[in-house]
Amino acid sequence: MSDQQHRDYSNDAITVHWHPEKCIHSGNCVRGLPGVFDTKRRPWIDVNGANADRVQAQVERCPSGALSATRKGAEIAQTAQGPEVEVSANGPLLLKGTCLVKHADGRTETREKVTAFCRCGSSSNKPYCDGTHRKVDFSG
Repeated sequence: MSDQQHRDYSNDAITVHWHPEKCIHSGNCVRGLPGVFDTKRRPWIDVNGANADRVQAQVERCPSGALSATRKGAEIAQTAQGPEVEVSANGPLLLKGTCLVKHADGRTETREKVTAFCRCGSSSNKPYCDGTHRKVDFSG
């Protein structure tokens, strides 16, 4: 997957990284912290809309890994935990951790943090989820 659409939104305390190609449109960000995340506003992320602790806590609730955050002056914690798979109700398989995806056409790519795999079969971004499961009323 190309990372050309990656965007960073920063202030003196935190940078929020957005990877739209990973987004499954759960809406957790908008519902959880609308002062920071507002899809009707441009730019849609305003890191000054809440303090850095609240922004980071909300970013960590992103189920797809499309949002991540880096705190200014903070060291990044490394975990030795292996991958974990979560089956979301009526939604994608969420693989948490680093994995190598081998596509049918021979391409490979490394995915980090959280990767959402389509279960409904209707995604236009297979094998990844694009949120279409909500439109087709997928149950599973």
